[in-house]
Amino acid sequence: MDALFVFVGSPNINKDKVDMATARIAGIVLPANKRIEAALPYIYGIGRTQSQKILAVLKISPDARTKDLSQEDVDHLRDYVEKNFRVEGDLRREVLSNIKRLKEIKCYRGIRHIKELPTRGQRTKTNCRTVRHNTRKTMGSGKKSSAEKT
Repeated sequence: MDALFVFVGSPNINKDKVDMATARIAGIVLPANKRIEAALPYIYGIGRTQSQKILAVLKISPDARTKDLSQEDVDHLRDYVEKNFRVEGDLRREVLSNIKRLKEIKCYRGIRHIKELPTRGQRTKTNCRTVRHNTRKTMGSGKKSSAEKT
């Protein structure tokens, strides 16, 4: 009886083989059937504009599919992104440490983060109620039905 191992969290690992047509950059497996211009923003810290700039510098066609890239192109992409950008774990850590610093010095933005309120000046009377746990229930007229006894 063959043992079947299931790898959780890695969609590209089959029972027998590893799909080599996928590109793995900064720990993220890019979708194989998307254009590389649209696949790079799957990496936290890289948006559409940044991906266009990266592809222009590396002279890779934005219309190329991820699965059609050569291994050399994927290696160049990986090296360029890792050397020139703060992405994924490092960026998330930096953002969290910035928020923690704001909370510790008790500045206005830090206090808003502590209270889980909007920090950038949005109104709070009518919006962001679910975040504040302040969902209001619409009441009826207050008149009791005749079936209810007092």
